Amino acid sequence: MKKILQKHKTLWSQKAFLYSTIAGILLFFASLAVNHITIAYAATHVSNMVTDLFLNNLPVVNVDIIVVDGAYLFLFILLAIMFRRPHSIPFMLKSIALFVLIRALFTTLTHLAPPYPHALLDHTLPKYFTSGYDLFFSGHTGLPFLMALIFWQIFSLRYFFLVSSFIAGGAVLLGHLHYSIDVFSAFFITYGIFKICERIFKNDYKLLLSESPSLNDQ
Repeated sequence: MKKILQKHKTLWSQKAFLYSTIAGILLFFASLAVNHITIAYAATHVSNMVTDLFLNNLPVVNVDIIVVDGAYLFLFILLAIMFRRPHSIPFMLKSIALFVLIRALFTTLTHLAPPYPHALLDHTLPKYFTSGYDLFFSGHTGLPFLMALIFWQIFSLRYFFLVSSFIAGGAVLLGHLHYSIDVFSAFFITYGIFKICERIFKNDYKLLLSESPSLNDQ
């Protein structure tokens, strides 16, 4: 714990780190604002549902504990990682913000109704995250995969986030909360987002890697 607190003390005393983190926070909240606007737009322009090869052959399963409770647990884990690895804070914030922003823009393009029937959730995520009509692409699938790519150098985190992505993707399909294209496309789009973040947030990514073990050391 002392080592972690010392890392925080050292980093937060550096203006470059402080300004980069503030920029990340501002970008994150800006992306949430855009997301809130676009999911409201998608909800008011919703059209019809379509058939889906996977959903036509899958039963509707109650996945509330994974989709909702799992999402809150995932958020807690991200905060814990930021605390444990403060070097990762600026890049994580900016990457998540860009992920949310790009996904928000995608939801304005095609306005399919959610699959029916679908699982009824006992409780829902805050409306500024999702309305249920923002289908493309699956955030439950894409965000854990983005974290896996960010922490690829760290064996335990890499596989934890990969497994989380597959479980979440499977859950939203079993609950008929997303179309299969929303889930499968998330991996490809998220990889593209990560590569963009690598380029435009180059210094933040270098800082994150400075605290990550080399693959050769594993």
